[in-house]
Amino acid sequence: MESTPNVAQEGPLAGYRIIDLSRVLSGPAATMLLADQGADVIKVEPLDGDITRMMGVGRDGMTSGFLNINHGKRGVALDLHSPAGIEVVKRLVATADVFVQNFRPGAAAQLGLGVEALRAIKPDIIYVSISGFGDVGPYAGKRVYDPVIQALSGLTDIQADSDTGRPRMIRTVIPDKTTALTAAQAITAALLARARHGRGSHVQLAMLDATIAYLWPEGMINYTRVEASADRRLGQVAQDLVFKTVDGYITAGAMSDAEWRGMCAVLERPAWVDDPRFNTTAARFIHARERIAATAEVLATRTSAEWLAALDAHGVPCAPILSRAETLVHEQVLANDLIHEYEHPGLGRVRQPRPAARFEGVRFNRQPRAPRLGQHNAEVLAELGYSNDEIAELARLGVIPSGPPPRTPEATSAG
Repeated sequence: MESTPNVAQEGPLAGYRIIDLSRVLSGPAATMLLADQGADVIKVEPLDGDITRMMGVGRDGMTSGFLNINHGKRGVALDLHSPAGIEVVKRLVATADVFVQNFRPGAAAQLGLGVEALRAIKPDIIYVSISGFGDVGPYAGKRVYDPVIQALSGLTDIQADSDTGRPRMIRTVIPDKTTALTAAQAITAALLARARHGRGSHVQLAMLDATIAYLWPEGMINYTRVEASADRRLGQVAQDLVFKTVDGYITAGAMSDAEWRGMCAVLERPAWVDDPRFNTTAARFIHARERIAATAEVLATRTSAEWLAALDAHGVPCAPILSRAETLVHEQVLANDLIHEYEHPGLGRVRQPRPAARFEGVRFNRQPRAPRLGQHNAEVLAELGYSNDEIAELARLGVIPSGPPPRTPEATSAG
């Protein structure tokens, strides 16, 4: 049997270089996924750093918020409003495979870093533009954060309170992270196309587009057929499968008829099997409110452990509803070897999940670190051919930081 090539041990994207000018979350999270898979990601920040250096807990510009979306990268800090700073970026691009930015439409071109300018330097570059709304339309120039996309995409309507109809936000940044996953997949697809055809491409991605596409499979199920006239929120409550027991909360769901029969057996409600409100998947969806209310009433009478054991025995999908602290030590999470602890400079003892995708023969980085602001300036500039005197001159002119990274007030979690 052939041994696994050494390159595979470094990750499937080893040898690719990505220049990451993106900020906050959607772009940085995308490039971090690619760094986890072996790419050399160089994060280029302004001299005052990415705002995520102030998110979470930590100090001196190294926080949990920054680590969680920037580990595994090298860090460069530049004055991007100076010709010398832009020249550094252009020299980086000449060595790169991918360039990622999430500025507002037109801003990169104003800096001299638009797609045509960079193609003149590297004709086969994969140029990635991530925006909130796209580059046309009334919202194209607006500033954007995750809640704005939740509001516009219909996500808050899907989460609306089933009794009052009041829209609700999800307390995690679904649009940002969905955009990151979409961007990472699009970048690898563009690299594959370039390997086949030798051409670079401009990948354009709007958070609004990525989120609506993500919601579509079931969140827009009642809007798929144009001529449908049913209540658009019909069955929507079925997604909230949270049941209180005597000592906690569980979730349990029965989609197939076989699972529903198992559920009815566990609940000791055999009449529900043939009840016309519940005897088909479609009927159970239409009458979700009644079905869930009746199920909740029964599940409130015993402990979580009792119900979970019985549901498992009858093949009904179920699980305890855990706190975040409980999730970290759950037996399945431990069995998956998912969470790793290690010492991180500036943060102390930290934990991070390993990359979700595992590749045969590839050793993942068990102690991924995030760069201090400008940590790799000298290293990267030397790789580009800058002499020590030229690097010192860039520092003297304020194009790159001089001395250690600036201290910042200790950041705290927003909750």
